[in-house]
Amino acid sequence: MNTTSIIRSIRNIMRKDEGLDGDAQRISQMVWMLFMKIFADKEEEWKISRKEYKSPIPEKLKWQNWAANAGGLTGDELIVFINDDLFPILKTIEPTDTDQSVIVKSVFNDTYNYMKSGNLFRQVINEINKIDFSNNNTERHVFNDIYESILKELQSASSSGEYYTPRAVTQFMVDMINPQIGESILDPACGTGGFLTCSLDNLSKQKDFDETSLIIQNSIRGVEKKPLPHLLCTTNLILHGIEKPAINKGNLLSLPYNNWEAKNQVNIILSNPPFGGQEEDGTEKNFPEEFRTKETADLFLALIIKTLTKNGRAAVVLPDNFLFGEGVKMRIKEELLTKCNLHTIIRLPNGIFNPYTGIKTNLLFFEKGKPTKEIWYYEMPYPDGIKNFSSSRPVDIKHFDDIKKWWIKRKENEYAWKVSIQEIKKREFNLDIKNANVLQEENLHSTEELLVILDSSFQKSSALLAEIKKLLL
Repeated sequence: MNTTSIIRSIRNIMRKDEGLDGDAQRISQMVWMLFMKIFADKEEEWKISRKEYKSPIPEKLKWQNWAANAGGLTGDELIVFINDDLFPILKTIEPTDTDQSVIVKSVFNDTYNYMKSGNLFRQVINEINKIDFSNNNTERHVFNDIYESILKELQSASSSGEYYTPRAVTQFMVDMINPQIGESILDPACGTGGFLTCSLDNLSKQKDFDETSLIIQNSIRGVEKKPLPHLLCTTNLILHGIEKPAINKGNLLSLPYNNWEAKNQVNIILSNPPFGGQEEDGTEKNFPEEFRTKETADLFLALIIKTLTKNGRAAVVLPDNFLFGEGVKMRIKEELLTKCNLHTIIRLPNGIFNPYTGIKTNLLFFEKGKPTKEIWYYEMPYPDGIKNFSSSRPVDIKHFDDIKKWWIKRKENEYAWKVSIQEIKKREFNLDIKNANVLQEENLHSTEELLVILDSSFQKSSALLAEIKKLLL
């Protein structure tokens, strides 16, 4: 049975349970159970790779001791165990620096058991046990299948306003930033961890990569304020070899802007901060007066500029309205262009984020430490045969091949153009600039050429009218 079928079977079983009200609760229930299974499988590996490994989970609460046996606990006995033993103990576990207790506690702090039927609960457990997350299997791909299924459910359940970044866009951004071993990597609004796991995949292809080394283990960082994406991100990173994922639960915007000193800045930031949302009253007061706004994406960009080290690199997804926005947006753009080299803006076609949103978006690539002298723009066209992206026809990494070729040896063409900082300042930092090369080509006709074109058009119209008259008379 493939993973998709297992997830579908789990959903169907859960729909029969009267304690689960809607997709959002079913997803939350499924994810914490998957975490327990995945954590158990990874612990078996850690015991082998690290002789000193000590599990933070008491013996009777370990998955293999109450869930692994298909004929084990069931019915009322199982529900009593979950509600009276498992959750109370794991929610109050004492975190230490020597084991994974911090991770377990953070997962269960905002997690609940919604199921009421112990028999249906046992059926779900038995389905989950069909998935092998051990290292001798392609467990990362298995989780990706589950992850995609969960994201589709999240979208249909309308339980979240975030726009999850398509895997191809994430891959392209990571490829262009090209993280190196030893660099610290942060996503300040990490969601389910796509940028972080993709960065790990990139690092794993490098010569001296060792996922067990402290350099790798300590290089990946993230922050996520919502419980379900936080749990998904933590689980995803564990599967990618990060034993104690440094994924803080909270809102990075709630920390004072001036707290970011050199010692806690990072080399690389990759992010798709939530846009179109409004922050809670008072959040903006953590920022200097000139940057104060309730617009989430604007605050995150101001924070990203501050958080990067000198020579640090960033790739950020932002909506069109940031490019032409005035007021606070203009002041943040001035800050960006003064303190960073915003060298590239990739203008994505409509529909990239379907089915989550139709908002037109851009990818901004910049490096901190030098002011911007010119910005290269690239208007990404639709691939041949595609008029719009959709859930059934999503963007693919191969659709970025032409941009990758252009990136190395940049030349102006029908899709690419550059604009000087002097021109941008004249426009009062309006970055919504069209391709002048295309506009010039469209207006290259002389007066004589235009008259010929018009005369030809009139001749065609006259001929067409004559044909119509013949048919009518």
